[in-house]
Amino acid sequence: MRLSICWSLAFCALFSAPLWAQPALPDAATVSQPEGWADDLALAIPEDLNPDPNILEINLEAVIREMEIVPGTLTPVWTYNGSLPGPLIRAKVGDRVIVHFKNSLPEDTSVHWHGLRVPNDQDGVPGFTMDPVRPGEVFTYDFVLPDAGTFWYHPHVNSAAQVGWGLYGPLIVDDPNEPDFGDEQVLVFSDMGVDEQGQFRPMDSGGSAGFLFGREGEVLLVNGKVKPTLLVRQGKPQRWRIINATRSRYYTLRYKRAPLVKIGGDGGLAARSETRDEFKLVPSERLDLIFTPPDEPGSEGFLRWYPTNRGYGTTYYRVPEDIMRIVTVDAEPVQAAPVPEELIPYEPLDLSNAIEREINLTIAFDKDGKVVMGINGIPHERAIPIEAKVGTTEIWTINNDTDFSHPFHMHGFFFQVLDEGWIPQWKDSVDVPFKTSLRLAVHFDDRPGMWMYHCHILDHAEVGMMGHLHVMP
Repeated sequence: MRLSICWSLAFCALFSAPLWAQPALPDAATVSQPEGWADDLALAIPEDLNPDPNILEINLEAVIREMEIVPGTLTPVWTYNGSLPGPLIRAKVGDRVIVHFKNSLPEDTSVHWHGLRVPNDQDGVPGFTMDPVRPGEVFTYDFVLPDAGTFWYHPHVNSAAQVGWGLYGPLIVDDPNEPDFGDEQVLVFSDMGVDEQGQFRPMDSGGSAGFLFGREGEVLLVNGKVKPTLLVRQGKPQRWRIINATRSRYYTLRYKRAPLVKIGGDGGLAARSETRDEFKLVPSERLDLIFTPPDEPGSEGFLRWYPTNRGYGTTYYRVPEDIMRIVTVDAEPVQAAPVPEELIPYEPLDLSNAIEREINLTIAFDKDGKVVMGINGIPHERAIPIEAKVGTTEIWTINNDTDFSHPFHMHGFFFQVLDEGWIPQWKDSVDVPFKTSLRLAVHFDDRPGMWMYHCHILDHAEVGMMGHLHVMP
């Protein structure tokens, strides 16, 4: 009896102690990430050929390399500099970037700097801003980085095929004045359509239905690997810069319903942070978020892809898939400071004299039953360019009355989404769900030329959902 009483008294004393007497968790800022935490996700880094700290000069070669995508087989992957994804190009706002690009592929190609506000002749769209880079040729891209953010690069020749075969890479522009969000990892999401022998599936598989739905590869990759491992420490935040480099696949991302804090996306930081337990990421879009590991030391789980309803039949018989293994190391948990709600000052565009314009995304079939997509009912090869002038601001209403969602991308310019519910941020890619409309505002700064805008389901762009914008002096 005396033992029972003593144990009860001890138990009560333990849990009735004041909060200040409980041992405090170490501050997350005072400890490091686990040793080798992101080794499995390491990206290639190109050699900087220029000693000037404000100039990044690199060689970039498009070349085929055999890689093991399906275990035990080799796939002839189309790469930049022999790596999948291509090397991480990283510089800071205001830096000059010089890229000596060589095409060692068996067909024409180019490099489009997705999301960057570059001069028109650097945008990498053959037939509009440059000639294609033919096999064996070299072309030098040369531009200055005006904006911070998470960007990427890919070809704009036979894009659905070349991106599907592996031609894509990350590009990060840092702002030295940005708040420090701690340790960072760039994550390039992609997929690849390969058979059991490791050979690419035909790029026209499924015929018109394949173009209509958009082709998704069955092998999901993160930084070129299947289910790579990321080491984490409970309570120690990580900043993830995520790029959706797939040709058609939408991602709904979730980790055990743990809170994820979005701090920005395409064009750098948003005005405010946003906390959810899942986020959607459409083809070509980027997501900048803070992940604070919630699991007990010694446990593991998976970041998962969940099916997204992007139109008729797109979730039929689909199941969630594991894409990245997350291992919580056996170490003492730490306490992280909360992510601030207010991030950066954000000034909306002046719309007092804005020009209104409607863009209709359309799908039809020709007399042979082949799918034909377009802008305002006209496929891109027959499209007449929209004309705008430098210095003007326009409001575009993107109407999608089709049965499929379309990720809308504008070359060369950022825009602001005007619809309710959007946290203010700069975008270059945005989802326009099926049977809906979206309003956006864009200001045309002093970079005249012919620019593209299109659906970034690349199979949709391939069959016509692409338009031309002529910004005149």
